[in-house]
Amino acid sequence: MTTIDELASVRTGDKGDTLILGVVADDRAAYDRLAQELSVERVASHFGLTVQSVTRSDLPTLHSFSFELAGLLGGGVTGSPNLDGHGKTMSYHLLTLEI
Repeated sequence: MTTIDELASVRTGDKGDTLILGVVADDRAAYDRLAQELSVERVASHFGLTVQSVTRSDLPTLHSFSFELAGLLGGGVTGSPNLDGHGKTMSYHLLTLEI
């Protein structure tokens, strides 16, 4: 098994209640593998979300993907009592996903 951490780096952003995860593959080979295995279904399952709440955008010229996870932030920065309203720690959670 390989983790995402071995193939890419991940950055986060937020827009309201939606977490945005940018996955940047280390190289073309890593991008090709992630394109096959880092599916919407797999990411949704890893975060305990429905498939309908996750979207994936492919950015092949940048060897990257953008995932939007709607509803994950519990109201967002101004509406959530969570300590991590921006979801910054969620990038580390994605890095642990085994493929």
